[in-house]
This record gives sequence, C-alpha cells and structure tokens, in this order.
Amino acid sequence: MMITLVITLSVSILWTSGLIDGNDVTQKPSIKFEQKGLSAQINCSHNKGAAYFQMYWYRQLPGQGMKQVVYSTTSKPEYYGDFTEDKYSTNKTVAESGSFTVKKLEAGDSGMYFCAVSQHSDTDDE
Repeated sequence: MMITLVITLSVSILWTSGLIDGNDVTQKPSIKFEQKGLSAQINCSHNKGAAYFQMYWYRQLPGQGMKQVVYSTTSKPEYYGDFTEDKYSTNKTVAESGSFTVKKLEAGDSGMYFCAVSQHSDTDDE
C-alpha cells in the first residue's frame, strides 16, 4: 500500500516593521504531493534586495497554530523548539533566495509550510 502525503505551501508573506504586499515573496511549488519516506523541498525567493537576508520557515499542521521551524541567513541556521536539522534542512547561499526540506516524510508532516523574509533592523535607539 502506498501512502501519499500532501504538503501544502501557503502564500508567502514578507515580514518587516510595516505591512508589505506578499507578492514580493515567491514560494514554489504551491502544492506538493510526495510519498512517505521521501523528502519534499520548498524554494523561497524575494525581490526586495540583499538587505532582506533573513529567512524564516514556519509549519502549520491541520487544526493547529503556526510554529517557527527555523531561522536562516547565509550562515548556520537556528532551529526552534523540538525542530531539528535531522528532520528539516535549509540551504541559503544568497540573500534573495533559499530552500527548506522536510526529510523522511511521515503522515504527520502533512500541513502548510510558510516562508517569510525580513531585513536586519537595529532596535537600539541610542
């Protein structure tokens, strides 16, 4: 018996201090069907320029809220909560794009995955 998982990739958003149109961020593919045990890769890119080098990946499972999985720049990614590099990997070599992979797919991985980008901001008012 073959089990097929649906990985739904939502409309991407751009996070900054103000409200920005999500059309500046592109996430592909929009829906991905994969078999159990395989990997699913999601690509994210934006046209906001090199200052927007911070990329965030989120997961939302059915009936649950959105959770941050990983934050990445061109250096080592930072994982949150119980999320680990063994299950989720990122690849980011340039500011304007990156990829996210869910490894060894299981039925519990079916859900929506989001990418968001932001530019570095210094909150020190001194």
